[in-house]
Amino acid sequence: QVQLVESGGGLVQPGGSLRLSCAASGSIFRIERMGWYRQAPGKPRELVAQMSRAGGINYAESVKGRFTVSRDDAKNRMYLQMNSLKPEDTAVYYCQLTTTLWDDYWGQGTQVTVSS
Repeated sequence: QVQLVESGGGLVQPGGSLRLSCAASGSIFRIERMGWYRQAPGKPRELVAQMSRAGGINYAESVKGRFTVSRDDAKNRMYLQMNSLKPEDTAVYYCQLTTTLWDDYWGQGTQVTVSS
């Protein structure tokens, strides 16, 4: 089993920044991909940013140039640096991991609220 725990969410004013962190623990074998998703009230969950084992990084069009995803494999952590935040970025943000055995794991989510 793999456990994912997000942290770093909160309330921020428009134009501000937040850094989310995802700590992974448990039986972590090879990671096929790892990324961040978000879900706003009344909307489906959507991909925000994802890193693949091959080294590719994908971002949602709505966050390109503002968000940066990164990993620290030595610490089993993944980060999402969010800059120039907008009210439409308000959502619960989830960490997600897929192993090379194609098992999917999700964190419990962390709330990000962008409001003045």
